[in-house]
Amino acid sequence: MKKLRILLIENAVPIIFIILIIIGVNKAGLPGKYLIQEILTRLGRNSFLVISLLLPIIAGMGLNFGMVLGAMAGQIGLIFAMDWRIIGIPGLILAALISLPISILLGWMCGSIMNRAKGREMVTGFILAFFMNGVYMLFVLYIMGTIIPITNPALLLSHGYGVRGTVDLGSVRQVLDKFIPLSISGVNVPVLNYLLIAAVSVFIVWFRKTKFGQDMRAAGQDRAVARAAGIAVDRTRIIAIIISTVLAGFGQIIFLQNLSTINTTNSHENTGLYSIAALLIGGASVTKASIPNAIIGVILFHLLFIVAPNASKNLSYTAMHGEYFRVFVSYGIIALALVLYEWKRVTQEEASRSMLRGEDLITKDKAGTI
Repeated sequence: MKKLRILLIENAVPIIFIILIIIGVNKAGLPGKYLIQEILTRLGRNSFLVISLLLPIIAGMGLNFGMVLGAMAGQIGLIFAMDWRIIGIPGLILAALISLPISILLGWMCGSIMNRAKGREMVTGFILAFFMNGVYMLFVLYIMGTIIPITNPALLLSHGYGVRGTVDLGSVRQVLDKFIPLSISGVNVPVLNYLLIAAVSVFIVWFRKTKFGQDMRAAGQDRAVARAAGIAVDRTRIIAIIISTVLAGFGQIIFLQNLSTINTTNSHENTGLYSIAALLIGGASVTKASIPNAIIGVILFHLLFIVAPNASKNLSYTAMHGEYFRVFVSYGIIALALVLYEWKRVTQEEASRSMLRGEDLITKDKAGTI
């Protein structure tokens, strides 16, 4: 009975979501083929972003809300690719190459700031993302077109500088999704997207087994012990954030080429929120996460996103309630996961103290007997 209770507590978030999905699928009345197609598309579109969160968790830095900085870098790369009129796969490669140094710089800055806020990395990343959003707005709405020339008039606002609110990515629209065409019973499978996800998954698995990966794991488990063992803890943490930011930039490029448009001012804003929510729904925690958690989380999270509007429409005659429910679930699931994590941490500390007190009593009893 105790094992069942522990199992339910450990998997409370996925269990709650599975129940919601069963209810939603039943009420939505959507055809199975449509659900499969949507899940395959969203799995290929979002998984790269979610997997980019894993290394900071291994390094003991929690959920990297600062991944939004990588998403900004990816969008800047795409804007330059559109300005220079590079189409197809070369356009995406150029965008990735442009985003790479920007992501490295932003990741180094983010990691350095987080090293000054040890134990508060998540809230630091969250606030840092808000601050950098203002810098990003200054860059795309003023610097682009004035200091940095933009030659494509379709990108510029009417006053001659600043990038338009919506950038059309028609020249790179779904080029990854359609590069290796595969259709099974009328369901299109984005093969190249899955190959890229497999590649980054293999990289994460390989990296964790390297000497540096083991150092990162040690730093995540106990910074004091890792430092005593000669590990450069601060440097290790910075590198974890840099890699996460770079992968987030690549993931945002994959994400946006599927959507085929950039909302210049807000495409990046919910990247961290939705990616973190998906990871937590897959059974991850602040201190432990894996690739299966990421994949399962994307499937569960986006399956609920797909069925919520229709289920809401059938229940309350308006699909907008489903949209509100999406936002509620996104924030609520993060709050629930953090509450459960803190509750388990406090419970474990109390159990450890109780065990030590019990051992002390036994020792004293034996000493008194002697």
